[in-house]
Amino acid sequence: MKIEIESTDKIVDIDGVPVRLWEGYTEHGIKCKAFIHRLAVHNDDDAGQFDRELKEQMQPDSIISLRQIL
Repeated sequence: MKIEIESTDKIVDIDGVPVRLWEGYTEHGIKCKAFIHRLAVHNDDDAGQFDRELKEQMQPDSIISLRQIL
């Protein structure tokens, strides 16, 4: 299965863990949601650019720690 997801500015609590809500759809067009606690960038890629793009989605009061949310 393949899905395409996009970050939202929503941080929700699942079992005491803050997770970011991502929304998207499958390759067959079925809408889905992903609740992601951690997301890593490969060592060879620009993690700083990734952090900046993700931070653009965050509301000021929802910033906890990008390293914990990713």
